[in-house]
Amino acid sequence: MNRTVLITGTNRGIGLSLTQLLLDQGANVHATARAVQDATELNRLAENYSQQLTLHTLDLADEQAIYQLAEQLKNTPIDWLLSNAGVYGPPGMHFGAVETAGWLETLRVNTIAPMHLMQAFVDHVAASKEKKIGILSSKVGSMGDNFSGGGYVYRSSKAALNAVIKSASIDLAARGVNVAALHPGWVRTAMGGPNGEISPAESAERLCEIMAGLDEADRGRFIDIDNSTIPW
Repeated sequence: MNRTVLITGTNRGIGLSLTQLLLDQGANVHATARAVQDATELNRLAENYSQQLTLHTLDLADEQAIYQLAEQLKNTPIDWLLSNAGVYGPPGMHFGAVETAGWLETLRVNTIAPMHLMQAFVDHVAASKEKKIGILSSKVGSMGDNFSGGGYVYRSSKAALNAVIKSASIDLAARGVNVAALHPGWVRTAMGGPNGEISPAESAERLCEIMAGLDEADRGRFIDIDNSTIPW
């Protein structure tokens, strides 16, 4: 497979599993992490797949670093741009206890950074064969699926991200770039907790199946892990 993929947040969880799966499928992968030197499993993959995997240190809270990486890879067409990295935000932010600084930092990573990623790498994606951008959102960002309340910081960051994705899917249509919002499922990760319904490897497999099948009918769609459509 000649597919080239850029994935953010690959030091653990879904991002690490996506990296492993795509390497096994023969893809060339550019994997980012905030602290590459501490990512033991990711570095092990780099040793085993030295011809396919390139590691990049990237702090998504640093927008200049995003554009610097794009410049570094300016001659590299990217078939799939997978924005996976995200944060849950500070604990204890229930009604009556929400504070501004933690909320803004969560928005910076979950909402604003994916926008900068798309802006920085749109030329790379447009120059590729597949021209696909998959942004990991979350079902908790759905207004129509919110029956439990709470989660103000994380919910709002993902709801805002969905608006960004929808607009980008329209704005990039003329360049043939397809953008979709992907819900990874309730995954057993540090963020999802031990009671998640699926493993990171299962999530990665389904996400890759969705990305591989993404076509014009999916442009701007909010896609669940079973490939159904999630209400906004």
